[in-house]
Amino acid sequence: MSASLNHVILIGNLTADPELRYTPSGTARTRFSVAVNRQYKDASGQLKEEVTFVPIVVWGSQAENCANYLSKGRSVAVDGRLRIDSFENADGERRKVVEVVASNVQFLGGPTRPSEQPSAVASPAPDTSDKQADEEVPF
Repeated sequence: MSASLNHVILIGNLTADPELRYTPSGTARTRFSVAVNRQYKDASGQLKEEVTFVPIVVWGSQAENCANYLSKGRSVAVDGRLRIDSFENADGERRKVVEVVASNVQFLGGPTRPSEQPSAVASPAPDTSDKQADEEVPF
């Protein structure tokens, strides 16, 4: 059997608040989408931006954490695997569903709001480089 790999790493922002549901057996499942931005230059040298919206599904206690602590606009890093499923809808058409099944979701920063920005710029630390140069290292 040949080796294979299905590993996805994404960093992006939630497009909406996560949606938490429970299976009949009581397992938590949270779904949300992440917007992943990509900048590139087109043939004429103009800077363009492309956004890809990726559906994410998280299971278990991490699903509950995502539902409790994440919200629209929040930055996350998602580590997981790609899952593609196909089904037939009521009209008899074949449909495909593509999603990332997350094994780990790391909460990054939140969206910057004017009220959360620091009111004063921190002053730089005092320069002690001259003092340290004159001291001997004890080893």
